[in-house]
Amino acid sequence: MVSKDQGIGGAILVVCVVVALLYIVTLFYPSWLSFIGLNFAAGTVQFWVIAVPVLVAFVAILFIGAWIGWTMATTPPPKPIEEITTEIEDKKVEPAPEPVAPAAPEPAATEDKPAKKKK
Repeated sequence: MVSKDQGIGGAILVVCVVVALLYIVTLFYPSWLSFIGLNFAAGTVQFWVIAVPVLVAFVAILFIGAWIGWTMATTPPPKPIEEITTEIEDKKVEPAPEPVAPAAPEPAATEDKPAKKKK
């Protein structure tokens, strides 16, 4: 039995192989499109088969660059190395504080309240 993830992976594999084969066939033999009723000039089809993936890849690279820029612009700068080393040295020099025993609770003060009169 195939798990859900393996089934999805197999479907992705099949779709990618089919798209790659159609891409290669369309690039080198654009006349096959006339078999399915699409009649375009061969040069036009070959241009768009190249132009669309290049456009998608170019925009994806620009998106990744914009994301890196956004991350760098919105991330606060790190502490200078001098502050970090000073903090580390201060932690090493300071002796550990001695544990303090908890104080015994003080007895609660009781107040004598006058008794309520019964009617």
